[in-house]
Amino acid sequence: MFSPGQVLFVGAGPGDPELITVKGLKALQQADIVVYAGSLVNPDLLDECPATCETHDSAPLNLDQVLEILVAGCRAGKRVVRLHTGDPALYGAIQEQMEVLDAAGIDYRVIPGVTATFAAAASLKQELTLPGVSQTLTLTRLAGRTPVPEKEQLSRIAANGGTIALYLSVGMMEKLVAELLAGNQFTRETPVAVVSRASWPDEQIVEGSLADICAKVEKAGIKRQALVLVGEVLAARQTGVPEKSKLYDPEFSHGYRR
Repeated sequence: MFSPGQVLFVGAGPGDPELITVKGLKALQQADIVVYAGSLVNPDLLDECPATCETHDSAPLNLDQVLEILVAGCRAGKRVVRLHTGDPALYGAIQEQMEVLDAAGIDYRVIPGVTATFAAAASLKQELTLPGVSQTLTLTRLAGRTPVPEKEQLSRIAANGGTIALYLSVGMMEKLVAELLAGNQFTRETPVAVVSRASWPDEQIVEGSLADICAKVEKAGIKRQALVLVGEVLAARQTGVPEKSKLYDPEFSHGYRR
């Protein structure tokens, strides 16, 4: 599975070390070098590495320093893991790393992971796509130090309604609420859930509406590492599911049931 001189980009999952994939776990167990996002990845995962494994926390490193470790390790014939929080494909900054590996002629693969949206939904015991309520889930973020393209401004996305999961935005709750309301699909009564450190032992859940969520988040002291979920699906646990799935409807036939 894991060849010497190869980099595996591995999704560590949202926090709970048991939420890493089996393939990701096997990669750690075979690794000679692991470069991990120390500010986000659960350090318990490093216990799965061999005793001889060399580990590097990427939190204080810049891109060039990270790539120097990856490239040098591969050229020395080592098995190298780049361990990212959640899923590497989502806000993982892996593309810029892979470009350098391509230029250096170094082989790499990506092992996906569980992202915070789905860990948060699991903690809430919430389905995010309900018939008759929402069949669309949008993953996005507010513009901060990293800009967002103009056509992807939250107010424009909010105009489509559906269910929205917002990353890297909990520190700007007032702006977040204002942009969601500006889309004219959500109202002050639209339910919101903020899940801080989903799946970690110190996970926090704050629920409310667009009218009161800012005050509730401030009172809870949540400033970072939180996922914001917005949409009418969040009301279903109190109001009930308006429509049942067609898949299990006794009057609905398909290729496996008539």
